[in-house]
Amino acid sequence: MSDMTFPLPDVGEGLTEAEIVTWMVAPGDTVSLNQVICEIETAKSLVELPSPFTGVVTELLAEIGDTVPVGEPILRVRTEDATQDAGTGGDAGTTTGDSEETRDAVADAAASVEHEDSDEGGAVLVGYGTAGAVRSRRRRGGEPLLAGSPIHRAPIPVAEASPIIAKPPIRKLAKDLGVDLAQMAGSGIAGEILRDDVVRQASQASLFRNIATPEPSEAREERIPLKGVRKMTAQAMVASSNDAPHVSVFTEVDATRTMEFVKRLKSSTDFAGVKVSPLLIFAKAMLWAIRRNPEINSTFTETEIIRHNFVNLGIAAATPRGLIVPNVKEAQDLSLLELAKAIERLTITARDGRTPPADMQNGTITITNIGVFGMDFGTPILNPGECAIMAMGTIREKPWVVDGEVRPRMVTTVGGSFDHRIVDGDVISRFVADVASVLEEPALLLD
Repeated sequence: MSDMTFPLPDVGEGLTEAEIVTWMVAPGDTVSLNQVICEIETAKSLVELPSPFTGVVTELLAEIGDTVPVGEPILRVRTEDATQDAGTGGDAGTTTGDSEETRDAVADAAASVEHEDSDEGGAVLVGYGTAGAVRSRRRRGGEPLLAGSPIHRAPIPVAEASPIIAKPPIRKLAKDLGVDLAQMAGSGIAGEILRDDVVRQASQASLFRNIATPEPSEAREERIPLKGVRKMTAQAMVASSNDAPHVSVFTEVDATRTMEFVKRLKSSTDFAGVKVSPLLIFAKAMLWAIRRNPEINSTFTETEIIRHNFVNLGIAAATPRGLIVPNVKEAQDLSLLELAKAIERLTITARDGRTPPADMQNGTITITNIGVFGMDFGTPILNPGECAIMAMGTIREKPWVVDGEVRPRMVTTVGGSFDHRIVDGDVISRFVADVASVLEEPALLLD
């Protein structure tokens, strides 16, 4: 028998640390190869870590809420029939002490994930012993699925306890609000706990506390640790604001025909079951305008300007964990239907906290829809490494002059921020005008 430690792996390029969100095992539990042992929150997504060992958990080396550097041990497991490295002493510290059978099993698991469709959210662990794999959370009937292995779940310590069916962001929200998921029933399919369930439970608990104990006053301030998505966003926005000279341009647009077009697409059998919104037409208008103004799709470096002949279109998404910007790869090659499906996939994945690191990398230009929050317009900050970020405000009925007469029209404001090191006002203005032209007349997309 031998004690093995499991160091926190790099689940995405450049990861330096992650927060322990949930332990799914406890000391004394027996774990098998690829069984999910914990859930971590990185700066980009929530990720489940599978065990690289088969054995008995002897110690958890990090507590829930701890932020752990990559490479620091988080779990100790006592394994059977492990061959110790003579130079390691009693604690192997890595998976190098595993039997050949175990190493082969881990490698097979990694290979099975590497060959999975990337749309399923798989990601290969870097530095996971000899090999390894990690899957973002995907549930069927409330249980996590791992490629190449049966479903495993650590023993529930309370006898006859019902499984808690809740997605990672919902678990995180419950933790933040102090809601015990084990004490509530979900209103979703198969008893899944939804966001509204957690918020309602937290509101009721708060009301009860106010009624039962009216004397204590609320704290005058709260201190919220800077970590995860908020930490990454803060660093990126400061760097972008300091490095790139921003210039913003915007214009009002008669989007009546866009709204009519969206209505027709929603009734089309080709788009049945696919989410269609003005954001889709806005995204397609961006791609059309980039073809006419390729300078916009560029990156500035200290020695050169890199003009991209492909478009990885970033979609700013507000999630329970904060703002993230996954991107649609090679968006310039997608049809309107394919683009709609790609945006829907990114949105659902981001909302569920399952955005893989690959979806967050190598974006070339970004769009943000602040209209969903009822805002007319704003001046967004560039995503680092990009030349432009376009925003669309809310679409509302306003008086508009058409052929010399004032008529009610559906009007919005579009525009954005641009890196003035790469493009000047004439290019910026033409680009924004081209986007506006498509929103005014979507038939231009047929050109």
